[in-house]
Amino acid sequence: MHDQTPPATVRVFIALAPPDHAKEELARELRPAYGTHPQMRWNRIEDWHITLAFLGELPVATVPLLRPPLARLAAARRPPYLALRGSGDFDDRVLWSGIDGDLDELHTLAADVRTTVKDCGVVFEERPFRPHLTLARARRGDRSSAGEIAQGLAEFSGGQWPAERLHLVGSNVGRSSGPIHYRDIESWPLGDGNSPGS
Repeated sequence: MHDQTPPATVRVFIALAPPDHAKEELARELRPAYGTHPQMRWNRIEDWHITLAFLGELPVATVPLLRPPLARLAAARRPPYLALRGSGDFDDRVLWSGIDGDLDELHTLAADVRTTVKDCGVVFEERPFRPHLTLARARRGDRSSAGEIAQGLAEFSGGQWPAERLHLVGSNVGRSSGPIHYRDIESWPLGDGNSPGS
């Protein structure tokens, strides 16, 4: 008999997501690289996001505690105007697109998200906030692909857009050997001015 027990933990992060038209602009630029670098593990376009705080594995029961304070934070914030611009790589392995626009506002939002999470009693590893959008990862032993593709995208400059929602996201990392898939646990509009519910 199969064990149908749901997982006791979930891998969680808090993020912003570009709108479809901004993702499509970048995807058009990337299409040739999909063909020339099929060995890269490409993130699904619908999963592209800008991580504000990576919380790691949390007990499933902890997640509801985050909802009311994150909803309040989102309602109190104006949407930052951002753009996808340029590209780079981390350690020749991780290909990313850069972020431009209201970066001061973006850094403040990330800091406030992290403070809100800590105020909920959630302990997580504080990594420096480096605004970027991860596009792909090189497979082990393939050290040059990410850098090559990043050079081709260095001049990319997308249109500006408002980051309209704050997303609480769960991922299936570690659950299987297949591709990483993300799902919104919940999201809240930024700057709606309404008194948020819980």
